Amino acid sequence: MSVSRIVSFLPSATELLYEFGVQDNLYGVTHECKYPHDAVLKPQVISSVIHSDELTSKEIDTVVCKLLKDGKDIFELDENNLKYANPDLIISQDTCEVCAAYTNQVNKAIGILKSKPILHSMDPHNLKEILDSVIELGNILQKDVKANQIVDSLEKRINNIKEKQNEKNVDVLAIEWIEPFFTAGHWVPEMIDIAGGKNMISKTGEHSRRLTLDEIIKSNPDIIIFMPCGFDVFRTVSEYKKILKNDKNWNLLNAVKNNRVYAVDANSFFSKPSIRTVYGIEIIAKIIQPENFTNLVVPDKSFVKIDMMPV
Repeated sequence: MSVSRIVSFLPSATELLYEFGVQDNLYGVTHECKYPHDAVLKPQVISSVIHSDELTSKEIDTVVCKLLKDGKDIFELDENNLKYANPDLIISQDTCEVCAAYTNQVNKAIGILKSKPILHSMDPHNLKEILDSVIELGNILQKDVKANQIVDSLEKRINNIKEKQNEKNVDVLAIEWIEPFFTAGHWVPEMIDIAGGKNMISKTGEHSRRLTLDEIIKSNPDIIIFMPCGFDVFRTVSEYKKILKNDKNWNLLNAVKNNRVYAVDANSFFSKPSIRTVYGIEIIAKIIQPENFTNLVVPDKSFVKIDMMPV
């Protein structure tokens, strides 16, 4: 079946559609579809009920927990834009009901549309599944050759990092939320492993979960990388300095004492099961093994050592 009208409920899918060169067939995106920039100009079929830019980490967590407890949706469907889009393919996800439009919005969309589109769910939990998702979507779009080219390119970059690994004697803890603490799960532990670190606490494929300060103290990592879901470097550093900079217990950690606490652009390279997670691996490699990757170029403002960045 030829696909001519696509709606994406998932930012990582939107990015991939542009890689496939089918952006002219994309008639609806979400409020989080900001890459590439042209995606911002597409009609939005999904928006968030939470104004996260105006809230702290703790306030966002409180609002999300209350919505979930009350059985209310975090995302809203724009029925008019959806009807105008009239898709023959909707791409969604089942990984996280907090991070992107979820089953509720898909079911509502199906109830609204007169003609029933193909539904394709992208649900990767590790890097292999992210790469597999490229092949699967390429098959649906009849872009198999392009899909294989994309995957081959990404695998070469991953192997380039693997080939330069030191012995894994650096303990690394990735934290996905600041207040309260959350582990970074899914594909992130594997990214750390590939980049030459020994991942602490979480495991590849596992969902993120709440994390206590006692757990962090017990693990006492050599390096801490903050990657709050949806945040960029600047927002992460700002929240860190407000919440943790003067915490006595926090400041006893080896990573803090040795000035090895980092913030990364989570929204672009870590939070989503996107092909840009390969940039994320390269960023972590620069953090863990700077001596081995001095010539590796990563995107501007993709990471920073926190104490070296004024806010």
